[in-house]
Amino acid sequence: MPKNEIVSDQLAVPNGHFAQATVAGPGRLVFISGMTARNTEGGITGVGDITAQTHQVCQNLRAAIQAAGGTLEDIARVDVYVRDMNDFDAIHAVRRQYFTGVAPASTMVEVSRFVKEEYLIEINAIGVLS
Repeated sequence: MPKNEIVSDQLAVPNGHFAQATVAGPGRLVFISGMTARNTEGGITGVGDITAQTHQVCQNLRAAIQAAGGTLEDIARVDVYVRDMNDFDAIHAVRRQYFTGVAPASTMVEVSRFVKEEYLIEINAIGVLS
């Protein structure tokens, strides 16, 4: 599904790897539940390591969108929940490796707790498939 970045000269340039806005469609919407660093064996990848956990989360997002018939390029929006906003740069360094085309629109917020204490990040996503 083609996705285009929307850029406004009335807004500041994003300070991370995300678009101010994206437009995608027409197509089928795919709503991906929050993905954590839970691996295929059910364990938690990278306990205490935000980079390893972000890689696992991105791999889980890729698996979910592929199961729906798409790719990471079809993801138009992500919501990112983190335990420590100081991990912003490390998270975006990993995101750049997975979202290599037009970056999705994004929100990132710091939260106090996740379902498991060991989780450092969770990302949910919306994709648009042609």
